[in-house]
Amino acid sequence: MSSSYQQLRDSFVWQRPAQFNFARDVIDVWAAKDPQHLAIQWLDDVGNQATMTFAEVAQRSCQVANLLTSIGVARGDTVLLLLGRQLAWWEATTAGLRMGAVVSPGTTQLSASDIRYRINAAKASCVIADRALCERIDAIAADCPTLRSKIAVANSNQPQQAAAPLADGWLHYEQASAAASTAFACADTAGEEDALCYFTSGTTGYPKMCIHNHLYGSGHITTGKYWLDLKPDDLHWNLSDTGWAKAAWSSYFGPWLCGAAIFVHHANGFDPAQSLAMFSRFPITTFCGAPTIYRMFVLQPLQSLDFGALRHCVGAGEPLNPEVISVWQQATGLVIRDGYGQTESVILCGNMPAIEPKFGSMGKPMPGIDLAVIDSQGNRLVGEEGDIAVAIAPQRPLGLFKEYRGEPEKTAKCFRGDWYLTGDRAIVDEEGYFWFVGRSDDVILSSGYRIGPFEVESALLEHPAVAESAVVSSPDPDRGEVVKAFVVLAAGHTASETLVAELQDHVKTVTAPYKYPRKVEFVEALPKTVSGKIRRVELRQQEWGQ
Repeated sequence: MSSSYQQLRDSFVWQRPAQFNFARDVIDVWAAKDPQHLAIQWLDDVGNQATMTFAEVAQRSCQVANLLTSIGVARGDTVLLLLGRQLAWWEATTAGLRMGAVVSPGTTQLSASDIRYRINAAKASCVIADRALCERIDAIAADCPTLRSKIAVANSNQPQQAAAPLADGWLHYEQASAAASTAFACADTAGEEDALCYFTSGTTGYPKMCIHNHLYGSGHITTGKYWLDLKPDDLHWNLSDTGWAKAAWSSYFGPWLCGAAIFVHHANGFDPAQSLAMFSRFPITTFCGAPTIYRMFVLQPLQSLDFGALRHCVGAGEPLNPEVISVWQQATGLVIRDGYGQTESVILCGNMPAIEPKFGSMGKPMPGIDLAVIDSQGNRLVGEEGDIAVAIAPQRPLGLFKEYRGEPEKTAKCFRGDWYLTGDRAIVDEEGYFWFVGRSDDVILSSGYRIGPFEVESALLEHPAVAESAVVSSPDPDRGEVVKAFVVLAAGHTASETLVAELQDHVKTVTAPYKYPRKVEFVEALPKTVSGKIRRVELRQQEWGQ
């Protein structure tokens, strides 16, 4: 264990003020230090560009808070935020925190029934949404008795779009907030008071409401300072959907705690070539992307590109395959440093700059986090597979969720004695590095062998014919279940029985032979969440006829 890493852990202490409000205690503080301190550099696909200082974010959030107050939104009310990467997302999130409302972000890809479920489950009184969602929301509004107000946000910064007429019952975000006062008395929120409501999906049932308190924001100091390695002169780009909790990690709390500016590219879709060009166009110093993003990046001609000021890269969402890390490093000279955490937490484990990364590893526990792999009795394991768990005694770390609102049984299932269970399986080695095995329900049991899908997927990805893969269990009359791989082929390769055999032999040579996929299916694309995570549960249910 490196001395610098150990010193970080030994010296780290969570700050637990009784009262905390991120808008007042972080954003307003940076604004007072330097009114010209850059907070956001923004652009969209049609040529619009904008910047916002911390002082401007503070002012705009006061106006939005006054607007919300004027239409009856009160402290403790839930505001559903269904926006893309419009500047309004940052303004409205800050406004909600400032006034003590509970902010509930969601993706713009939600269906009408998804939106209805979220409004009713959270008892939301207000929705702030992209204009493209107005009809979708109006179609279900009558089924949502708590919904009292609807605010529409233009998709771009073009004045003519912001002024376009709206259906009855909708307020113009741009016009109504611009007319509001810039003076607002910040709510003196308790650290334990509800601040955020994230909907997180499991393998069964409707999404759960994951509730975070106001201290959750300050808990991301480990995310911003120790993993993202941010300083006040950095420009950080996080390429994730605003409806995903990863946006809280790397597009909001983490960077702004450190005084770093956030780079935002508001695009309708993801184009890897267009995104890579941003590194030469703007002075982006740090970057965070999901593994899916990096997998698409490495299929581009990286060696011919200019990465400008880029000095630090991280990945999160699911483990990143060592092969991808190697290709990226060859082109940029930078190692993608994996980090691990959940919607329910801040960062728990990571390949921070203070440690030497091991490709394919999740890294080591973050300062302030007592992370372990444990057995069913709560005993710590080394060199054996077990449950990834966070110690909550003698003191609960900052950033851990309060509860799954309205579901005490599901909340209770996350705890085993003095441990919070993440629901993931891993092995921790003798040097303290964590190695991901899979979700507890993703592990494949075949003829008595336990097989983690990630290792098989990584082996497949090393073959030049494989662009992406997902591995799940498949029923088998003799072995109970076997490994099945769904494979997306790289350009220039064609599906065939010969290729199936070649891939199977390749896996046998890269990892333990018993882990090879006895079934291989070539597909055009893999099912994914909006945050880019592969939905293995969907493939597994398909295999088992559920």
